Amino acid sequence: MLNTIRENIERRLGIGGSRELRTRETALIENLGTIARRYRGWRANENLTNYPFVENTNAPFTPMRRALPMLNLALISSAGAYIDGTQAFDTAARDGDTSYREIPIEVEAEDLLYAARGYDTTAVQADMNAQIPVERLLEYQANGVIGKLNNVWWSLNGWIPNAQMVAEQLAPQLAERVARYEVQAALLIPASRLCHQTLGILARALEKANVPTMMLSVDREMTDLVRPPRAAYYTGELGAVAGKPNHKQYQLRILDESLRWIETFDQPGSRRLVVNLETEVEEERGEQ
Repeated sequence: MLNTIRENIERRLGIGGSRELRTRETALIENLGTIARRYRGWRANENLTNYPFVENTNAPFTPMRRALPMLNLALISSAGAYIDGTQAFDTAARDGDTSYREIPIEVEAEDLLYAARGYDTTAVQADMNAQIPVERLLEYQANGVIGKLNNVWWSLNGWIPNAQMVAEQLAPQLAERVARYEVQAALLIPASRLCHQTLGILARALEKANVPTMMLSVDREMTDLVRPPRAAYYTGELGAVAGKPNHKQYQLRILDESLRWIETFDQPGSRRLVVNLETEVEEERGEQ
């Protein structure tokens, strides 16, 4: 069965096939040859000066086939979280670390550490839900908004400058793993600017593997470049993409609107959340 899952996913992603197949309009990286060539000449730097960002024109798309109250939702975070006492992600590698961790939803915030690059961990350390909204999603599960949150969530370090490695290594491996849990949708939450590219590529891989996705974004420019199939963006902060720390209602508003959009999107695209306007009104009333 595992071989069948792997073969199906590789066929959909174009992995292991011809270069022509990999460069179709809905390839994970449409300009892969150009990106790979320019990346080899990039002088690695922290602020991504002259970095060759992925530029896609089209996006794969998988229609939602199950209502939110009936689905098993996958959560994927690129905040670099790992369980205390286990191996950290390698943040020093020039190409990036393409490994990932499966973390049970029972693991509590105090048991997590962060191998972070490209974002400030202050918010997520103050409130895990600012980047990894497990508690918020479990509340949705208890209230019947979603069927269930998958019993493990996936953690990776999204600082992976080598986009080709994301497309050819991380994406098919993680798509295969997610498929084993029979999830019906996935929520992807980046932490840094480069994380938006990494998770955008991953979202494209998941949709090509027939898993509908939604990616939160606080960097519309990056989102428009990589073109994840579905994106919900707003003016927020890196490191707190799922909402301001210790601001439960703000986090719930972000999740509520973005999750419901998984059902309503009928083609690839991105939409702006209205969360900022609602929060400004709330703060003016002295409610926060």
